Amino acid sequence: MAETKRYITKEELEKHNTAGDLWISIQGKIYNVTYWANDHPGGQLPLLSLAGQDVTDAFVAYHPGTAWKYLDKFFTGFYLKDYTVSEVSEDFRKLAAEFSKSGLFEKKGHVVFVTLCVIVMMFGLSVYGVLCSDSRSVRLVCGALMGLMWIQSGWIGHDSGHYQVMSSRGFNCLVQILSGNCLAGVGIGWWKCNHNAHHIACNSLDYDPDLQHMPFFAVSSKFFSSITSCFYDRKLNFDSASRFLVSYQHWTFYPVMCLARINLFAQSFLILLSKKKLATNRGLEFLGLVVFWIWYPLLVSCLPSWGERIMFVVASFSVTGIQHVQFCLNHFSSSVYVGPPSGNNWFEKQTEGTLNISCSPWMDWFHGGLQFQVEHHLFPRLPRCQLRRVSPFIRELCKKHNLPYNMVSFWKANAMTLQTLRTAALQARDLTNPVPKNLVWEAVNTHG
Repeated sequence: MAETKRYITKEELEKHNTAGDLWISIQGKIYNVTYWANDHPGGQLPLLSLAGQDVTDAFVAYHPGTAWKYLDKFFTGFYLKDYTVSEVSEDFRKLAAEFSKSGLFEKKGHVVFVTLCVIVMMFGLSVYGVLCSDSRSVRLVCGALMGLMWIQSGWIGHDSGHYQVMSSRGFNCLVQILSGNCLAGVGIGWWKCNHNAHHIACNSLDYDPDLQHMPFFAVSSKFFSSITSCFYDRKLNFDSASRFLVSYQHWTFYPVMCLARINLFAQSFLILLSKKKLATNRGLEFLGLVVFWIWYPLLVSCLPSWGERIMFVVASFSVTGIQHVQFCLNHFSSSVYVGPPSGNNWFEKQTEGTLNISCSPWMDWFHGGLQFQVEHHLFPRLPRCQLRRVSPFIRELCKKHNLPYNMVSFWKANAMTLQTLRTAALQARDLTNPVPKNLVWEAVNTHG
């Protein structure tokens, strides 16, 4: 006799949403991933963010076809009662299947090879200029060249974190450690943890770490209620100091971006020193960061004066600040929300929370794939060189379902970001909503 299927309701599934009791649904089948969550390559947080929900679209977006065969060992024997698929999700899954059938996820082109060659060339020229040139101007240019090298290493780290850019996982990990930890001082383990959380909970104020920049920036007045970050597991306090900084954030945005790399350096060490489980080798990562903090200070010390050393560091930090600005442009001026992400509106949330940058194909190297942010968020495993190719299909799907497909110029995106920051800044200055004030706040805002 055929075995009778056992069903649970959506409400019953939602009860299994904690680290000690973590169930998910994929295509109507219920899986218990409680004990496997710590070994999940994408980290535990993405699973916790979507716990107790149907996560089919997120699974399709993040996993290759070979991953399906591993699901059976987590199957509980239950099915989701009244499981339905929305028209948007159905079209999304069909498109993912077509891309996979066409081999687009495997066709990586020559972007990685060319970028690695450019990184090696810029690094060599920068070091050579510092050690062998007698010109102060040349050495200053070398500092800027170092910043450009960090930007390109960032794109490689980003790509290798989403899909395998090399022929094997071992070589892929090696490229990550060399380009991220050794050359740029940014830990790939921290990046993976942070970036996966961002993709799963795109533009959720309390779940997406890429929007949590208190006390320096607030993209929404909702931050003024001191919401709790589910990523950092702490309250993002909006006190008098935060109000002062946020009140002028549209003026401080670019200067802070020039120094934003300092935060990446700190976060890379903090996560390695924490007890948080990483998807990378802790020892290798730490060794890679040590390598960076040996060669970079040593190179700077070879400059003839403290003035030139400071100029070199400022130049390298300021140029790579362009990349930090790029990270913000795609999301700061887009729709935001409070609360956990939902597995049932994956396509909608990704399109509503992202902004594309229009540019000519010859400028794709500058944006590193972020110019097609909508496409990248919908299909994060898609190689950078394929994003422009699939863009018309995504645009058509958005049009069919009356969903936003936002694309503006680089300069317009900057203007929109500054406008978002200015709006929140003016709201923060509203003294009809007082918070405890300190002496600095009182001194700056005294009238009469």
